[in-house]
Amino acid sequence: MLQRIQTIYLIISALIMGALYIWFPVVQNEAGVIVIDRGEPLVFGLIFGSIALTIISILSFKKRQRQFVLNRLNIILNFVLLGVFVYRSLTISGEILISEKGIGVVLPIISIVFLVLANKAIKRDEDLVKSVDRLR
Repeated sequence: MLQRIQTIYLIISALIMGALYIWFPVVQNEAGVIVIDRGEPLVFGLIFGSIALTIISILSFKKRQRQFVLNRLNIILNFVLLGVFVYRSLTISGEILISEKGIGVVLPIISIVFLVLANKAIKRDEDLVKSVDRLR
């Protein structure tokens, strides 16, 4: 059923990652060299991989175990994306304007929170189904 709470969590997670792609600014250092760009293949692939995994997870609502595994893979993908952001920010020489980056670096963390909530709801549904099967 698509009208479960984990579907709402997954939709919110996909929207957050879409917002990350739309609103993430180009980060430059003092010399004007681009440090992180949303069109960069690594960042682009990680963001749209996360969105694709979320959509596939939403559409596989009949297979809760697959949905659970896809969400875990998506969490790992978001941690990798967060690691790329932090690594790129810390490895440049000179100073960058961290406060001007906005909320872009925090959005993968928010997405991870919603994916964890979705996994909790999926686990609760799976436990409910197993308890009903036990009674038969």
